[in-house]
Amino acid sequence: MQKQTILIAGGAGFIGANLAEKLLKQGHTVVVIDNFITGSKMNIENLKKNKNFHFIQADIVKTKNFKAGIKKLGFQFSRIYDLACPASPVDFAKYPFEILWVNSLGVRNLLELSLKDQARFLQTSTSEVYGEPLEHPQRESYRGNVNPIGPRSCYDESKRFAESLIMNYKVHKKADVRMVRIFNTYGPKMRANDGRVMPNFINQALQNKNITIYGDGSQTRSFCYVDDLVEGLINAMEADYENGPINLGNPDEHTILDLAYKIIQLTGSESKIIHQDLPKDDPSKRKPDISLARQKLNWSPKVSLEEGLKKTIEYFRGLTG
Repeated sequence: MQKQTILIAGGAGFIGANLAEKLLKQGHTVVVIDNFITGSKMNIENLKKNKNFHFIQADIVKTKNFKAGIKKLGFQFSRIYDLACPASPVDFAKYPFEILWVNSLGVRNLLELSLKDQARFLQTSTSEVYGEPLEHPQRESYRGNVNPIGPRSCYDESKRFAESLIMNYKVHKKADVRMVRIFNTYGPKMRANDGRVMPNFINQALQNKNITIYGDGSQTRSFCYVDDLVEGLINAMEADYENGPINLGNPDEHTILDLAYKIIQLTGSESKIIHQDLPKDDPSKRKPDISLARQKLNWSPKVSLEEGLKKTIEYFRGLTG
C-alpha cells in the first residue's frame, strides 16, 4: 500500500486509537485530532514515540479552532477517518448537543477539508441507525425503526443525518466518501466507565461486585473484537465500493445473560447476577448481516468471543492494578 498522510478525527478514543496504531505500523503518517471529551490521553501516549505521529487538540465542530490546528501542521491529507463522537449510552444524556453538533457541523468541516485536500473520507456510522429492528439480522437496505425524540435520539438521529449529509456531498459536490455502520465492538483502550455492557461486566467481575443486567438478559448482541473492526475500516477506506454504508460487526450472536456468565468464568469471579429495569429504546436484538462486507471488502471477523474477552479482561485487569 502506498504511504499516505492520514487524519483521524476522534483518534484518542477507543477505536480511533487502535486504528491510529495500526496505520502507524503500516508506515503511514497519522495525525490525530481530538478534544478529549471522551477520548483519553493515555490511549495515544505510546503513539507519541513514533516520528510519523502528530496530535492536534481541537474541536472539529469549532471551525476556526479546527482550521487553525490543521493549518499549523501544514499537511495535505489523502485519507480522513471520522470517529469523532461520544458513542456510549452514558454519553447520550451527558453530551446530547455535543453529539448533535459533531455529527452535523463536525462532519461538514471534515467533508470540506476532504474536498480541499482531495482526500478520501470515511464516516463511522452505527448500527443504532436501525433502532429497534423489525428485521433480523439487519441488512444495509433496512431503513430502521428509530424513535426520533427518545433518550437515544441525539445519537441515533444525528448519525442518520450524517449519512444523508455525506451522500449529498457525494452526489452534489463529488466528494470521495465511504461509510460503515459499526456494530458492538470491544477490546483494549475502552473506557473503564464507558457504560456499555462489556466494560461494565468485566469491571464488576474483576471487583467481585454484582453484575447488573437490564431486563431478563435475553436481549442479544453481536460482539466484534477491535482488531477485526480496524481491519474492516481500513479495507472499507481502500475499497472501490462507494455506493452506500457497509455493516461491520461480528454476526456471532449472544444473549446478554450468556455473556455475563462467560465473563464470570473467564475472570474466576465470585460475582452474582442481579436484574434491573430495561432502559427505554434499548434494542432487543443486534446482529449484522455482513454479506456486503464479505463481498465488497473481502472482510469478516476472525477473533472468537472467548479469545477477544481474554485480551480485554487482561487490559482491564492492568488498569485496576
